[in-house]
Amino acid sequence: MKDSKTKKAGWILLSVLILMLAACGGNNAVPESANPPASEPARGADTPTTRSIAHLQGTSEIPAKIERIVVLSAAYIDHLLAIGEKPVGVNVETRYGGDYLPYLADQLEGVALVGSADSPNLEAIVALEPDVILIESRTAETTYEELNKIAPTIVLGSEWLDYEKDWTNDLMTIAGMYDKTDVAERVVSELQSKVAEVKAKVDGLADKRLAYLRVRKDTVQIYAQEGHPTNVFLYRELGFEPAGLTPKEQRVDLSLESLPELNADRLVLEVDPNGGDYLKRMNDTSLWSNLPAVQDGNVYETDSFWLFKGWGVIGRGELLDELLRMIE
Repeated sequence: MKDSKTKKAGWILLSVLILMLAACGGNNAVPESANPPASEPARGADTPTTRSIAHLQGTSEIPAKIERIVVLSAAYIDHLLAIGEKPVGVNVETRYGGDYLPYLADQLEGVALVGSADSPNLEAIVALEPDVILIESRTAETTYEELNKIAPTIVLGSEWLDYEKDWTNDLMTIAGMYDKTDVAERVVSELQSKVAEVKAKVDGLADKRLAYLRVRKDTVQIYAQEGHPTNVFLYRELGFEPAGLTPKEQRVDLSLESLPELNADRLVLEVDPNGGDYLKRMNDTSLWSNLPAVQDGNVYETDSFWLFKGWGVIGRGELLDELLRMIE
């Protein structure tokens, strides 16, 4: 019995040794055919090459991957840059020197200028060979047919038609054209956090009556509480109180004689490029110099691009920085 058990143990040990020797002396490599390298799925006929975009002129088919887009709107230039996309051509604002908007100029270096939104240079746009053109509803009234012959032309601009709409609607549509709605949501969220910070500071002010003025060539105007995203941003979102003479919906001209009725704690002064002489005229009159906001040093003179900045994430971020400097 003992010999039988010993013999059985010996066979087991021998079997183990044989297996170990086979493992050490054999080839451990797995045949290449048994473990092929991972590869991306083939882009075949089932991969869409276009996408449908609904807009104010209907529905258009655009490339699934946009390579060359021409933009005829300051707002949409801001939107594109905010999601990390750069156009090949943009419109100019002739009343401001016919060049890039200054607050976006650094990011637009090398981008072609293709005329104004009201009078685009069609030959220049054709030369850029765009695969998509992006315009506002106002531009579409005069040039949609010509532009749409060059490339699929997307017409947005619901904010122009209804200021109660969320200003991010067009941003999200543009982001969707690039599969970047997640990027758009992130930058909007970051902006809203900054808005909340500034609003908290405005809410804590004892002197928050604000008049937003624009000095033009022959007059000074006061902006309304509504009627434009920048106005809504100041009075509704950030909580500044409208000073005296502030209209509800549309900006109006002010006479110098009416200035004392402003009763403003703070004045934002946007000066057009050709408004310098009228500003000097204002400064030379006691009607202006005796205003409490002027005497207290609460006049914040801006460049002439505040209205443009109210349309997009980048511009609004700059407005918030300026407003923080103004109230601090």
